[in-house]
Amino acid sequence: MFGFFSSGLFLGWSLGANDASNVFGTAVASRMIRFRTAAIYCSVFVILGAVISGAGASHTLGKLGDVNAVAGAFIVAFAAAMSVYLMTLARFPVSTSQAIVGAIIGWNMFSGSLTDMSSLTKIISTWVFCPLLAAGISMPMYLMTGVVVRKFGIHMFKLDAITRWSLLGAGIFGSYSLGANNIANVMGVFVPVADLSDISVLGITFSGAQQLFLLGGIAIAVGVFTFSKRVMLTVGKGIFDLSPVMAAVVVWSHSIVLFLFSSVALESWLKSHGLPQFPLVPVSSSQAIVGAVIGIGLLKGSKSIRWKTVVGITSGWVTTPIIAALISLLSLFFLQNVFQQDTFRKVEYMLDHDAITRIKASGVPTQSLKPLLLKQFPNAVVFKKEVEKLLPENEQTLHPVMEAAEIDNLEISVEALSKFNSKSMGRAQRKALEHLSGRMFSHRWQLDRALAEQSREFQYTMKDSNHNERLSALLKSLYNQFRQ
Repeated sequence: MFGFFSSGLFLGWSLGANDASNVFGTAVASRMIRFRTAAIYCSVFVILGAVISGAGASHTLGKLGDVNAVAGAFIVAFAAAMSVYLMTLARFPVSTSQAIVGAIIGWNMFSGSLTDMSSLTKIISTWVFCPLLAAGISMPMYLMTGVVVRKFGIHMFKLDAITRWSLLGAGIFGSYSLGANNIANVMGVFVPVADLSDISVLGITFSGAQQLFLLGGIAIAVGVFTFSKRVMLTVGKGIFDLSPVMAAVVVWSHSIVLFLFSSVALESWLKSHGLPQFPLVPVSSSQAIVGAVIGIGLLKGSKSIRWKTVVGITSGWVTTPIIAALISLLSLFFLQNVFQQDTFRKVEYMLDHDAITRIKASGVPTQSLKPLLLKQFPNAVVFKKEVEKLLPENEQTLHPVMEAAEIDNLEISVEALSKFNSKSMGRAQRKALEHLSGRMFSHRWQLDRALAEQSREFQYTMKDSNHNERLSALLKSLYNQFRQ
């Protein structure tokens, strides 16, 4: 099992080698902070951000493609890591977010799984919005900084000291945000397939996901120390000559953007006040920093921006997901056919009478689906094509049909139940499982419904999003435990 995690650690190393430049690159390039100092602070706070706040962005990435075999997760992480590594050799600050998305799409194509277009659209929209938002933050922030300096007549030496501390603070905040947001790229694909039990250290419980995020955070830290200096100089000097004050503004802007897209607490606060929320997705740290640099460059006059370097960086953003998808496809074929490793768990689809009843209850007309009744389909892509011939093509009708027809044979055996030990499961929930001992379910939603009938603790609620998140994570663990 741990051997398969090596590709995730490789991706973490690649991320640290590449994206640490976005956090401390401008500070190091402007000689306000030594590289060694920057590397130490970056490493510590990347790990903290990953372990404490890394779960938020990983959910959306998991919806993009349900990588359901550990060998497949290994290849997805490897493909993303290799594409990032190749771009790092070329000294371009590329996006690990784009690399992992491309690699997951490659896995979807190979396994016959559907790419969730809603999640993909959400992620791709951030590739456009992220640099624009960073530029939109850096420009007024730089103007406000200039007003403050002039109004209070801050002396050059004092300004230099303030800027140093500002760069350090921005780097710490940015490192934490980088770990929280981008750890999903490094270890997110392993969360559904890794069979890690909760552990307690000094009274603190670490979930299986947090253990993976810790490993990924350490890998990022190693990448920071061993290979990040080269890319730091590209970001710090390649696009636009930054003064120390500009450098501080750029890193603060970048860090704010990453925080906005990874903070569960902020999302909950905005939602509770009826305000629009930022999607919790792993955004591109590289795009954020480049957007912030260009924003200040535009204030100083667009002629001062080295557009040739910008074009080179943006071309890397376009080619990275394509390269990652191709590496993923070729590597999956090789591992599956040469080394005889199961890179995906086959998921079949069938409309039985229970599934038809569930679809009808959701409001979707089922009369036209009768030609598919009791026919078995080898994967989601084939089944979707048949459904689209009979129903109007839209998300409101397709999703309930796909969800109801997915086969996932589950058996609540006494042996499997005795081995399942999760500290996130309450006494009432375990009692509900024991009541179902010996029963089999063809679909996951059947198990969900049976558990909800046994205990309120297995029921979702509109008022408690934290409960819903814990319940979703617990149900995924149960599927893995009881799957035949």
